[in-house]
Amino acid sequence: MANASNRVQFEQCLLASGLVTEEQLEEARVTLNPLDPDGPSITGRELADQLIESGLLNAWQVQQLFEGRTRFTLGPYRIVDSIGQGGMGQVFKARHSLMERIVAVKVLPLAKSTPDAIDSFIHEIEALASLQHPRLVKALDAGYDGNVYYLVTEYVPGIDLRKMVRRDGPLSMYAAADIIFQVAEGLEYAHQAGFIHRDIKPANVLVTPENEAKLLDLGLAGPLEDAANKDPRFGKVCGTADYLSPEHIREPWTPMPAWDIYSLGCTLYYAVTGKVPFPGGSTPEKARAHCELRPLDPRRLNQQLSDAFVELMADMMAKDASERIGSAAEVMWQLSPWTKRPLPPEIEARLAASLPVLPPGEDNPSDPDAIEPQAAPPSIPTEHDRDSTARPRMHPLILFALLPAIAVTIAMSLWSLVKWLW
Repeated sequence: MANASNRVQFEQCLLASGLVTEEQLEEARVTLNPLDPDGPSITGRELADQLIESGLLNAWQVQQLFEGRTRFTLGPYRIVDSIGQGGMGQVFKARHSLMERIVAVKVLPLAKSTPDAIDSFIHEIEALASLQHPRLVKALDAGYDGNVYYLVTEYVPGIDLRKMVRRDGPLSMYAAADIIFQVAEGLEYAHQAGFIHRDIKPANVLVTPENEAKLLDLGLAGPLEDAANKDPRFGKVCGTADYLSPEHIREPWTPMPAWDIYSLGCTLYYAVTGKVPFPGGSTPEKARAHCELRPLDPRRLNQQLSDAFVELMADMMAKDASERIGSAAEVMWQLSPWTKRPLPPEIEARLAASLPVLPPGEDNPSDPDAIEPQAAPPSIPTEHDRDSTARPRMHPLILFALLPAIAVTIAMSLWSLVKWLW
């Protein structure tokens, strides 16, 4: 009787949800028991598994139905799956009921719908609406259904950088540089538009199967300069403890792009080592470490990293913001030897006016399948460069072979001179 009761409740929720029709449900019953499709021998779980196998439901929908949930819509969007948990709410995969477009929908849970949370959620919607760039997840729509706020963005198939590293292990410096280069491009656009992200971390970097990267979750994004004190989080420490910059911790009332550069450096550190810069400890202990301690040399966790690459990470994670790489555009410029992606023309022009030389190439890549370093115009020559570009010298063996002829010529010249004098 328990199985029959379980099945009846499942079928009631299933039909109320509109996820399947009565005809599709009956077809599933017949497949399981052609002789007695309405009999008590079929359990609710067997019916659910059959609907999953036929492609009418997925595991997440089945779980929701067994928990008694029947509503799978928000405005014109039908929720089809769960993507994950964002910083301010749950994120779902959905389909527009008319346009059939697949999107991502972030929902502010009712349990978190305090006035401050609602203000912050609206702030994220406004931030995303004003930022349109290929390296930033695009906002498409927003709405309010009953007492639920939601934000609709483009759906990006793929995996976030954190899950990628946990699944595949640390990335090579070429693969990591390629991803961070793209993130820096989106970050530079946001900075130029007057926003800082404040929550740069691997979980907020989406990577598609084609290795295209996008930065997401602008829920903590804040304005710069004069508009900063209008931000609802002004003067508060925001973000994730493993990626906070020292000045963000010490002076949260002075937002600056350097905060994001430091966090991006920590993200690069994680990508090539599989570890955060300061693992373990409480949030206050992590904050102190960011302000006072140096992270473990990444070469001890990934021996394939070159000295030049480690130096670049150190420049991104400098404790003093004045000693840190100055912009996301310069991060791209510094990463260019490890990626084939060219600098966008507008960024290249901006850098040409402010940076005297281009970064050095990678001398000896250890990965034969790695991306070849991008060719760079000549930079300021070193002593070695000056020697190698000086006038060619005569090889010692050639000089040795010519000595007898030179000696004979000199002797004959001296003999002729002596005869003339006499």
